[in-house]
Amino acid sequence: MFGTRSDNGYWEIVPGIRIKTISYGKSTLMVEFRLDKGSLLPEHAHVNEQIGYMVEGSMTLYVEGKGRTVYPGDSWCIPSNVRHKAEIAVDSVAVEVFSPCREDYLKFANAGDITE
Repeated sequence: MFGTRSDNGYWEIVPGIRIKTISYGKSTLMVEFRLDKGSLLPEHAHVNEQIGYMVEGSMTLYVEGKGRTVYPGDSWCIPSNVRHKAEIAVDSVAVEVFSPCREDYLKFANAGDITE
């Protein structure tokens, strides 16, 4: 499977936070987040392990209540079923991989951008 870069197909999941599934397989799924300054990703948890990479911008990521600001080039890993949230400091782009594949994020894939 290959993903092709496109500015189309982003979905706003909460105000100021847009998501696009950019590739996926049986066991993993990768998304790109576009995050607006001042937006908040509410606290939540899920069964998926989550690994992320800050492409541009910055945000404070809270994992089990402990905050850490991440900048371009920084990465993180959030274990399964651990509560986390994010406060976006400036307009940002992050890429995250989920395992197992997040079935609920398959709907955010733009079929025209993903090919076999």
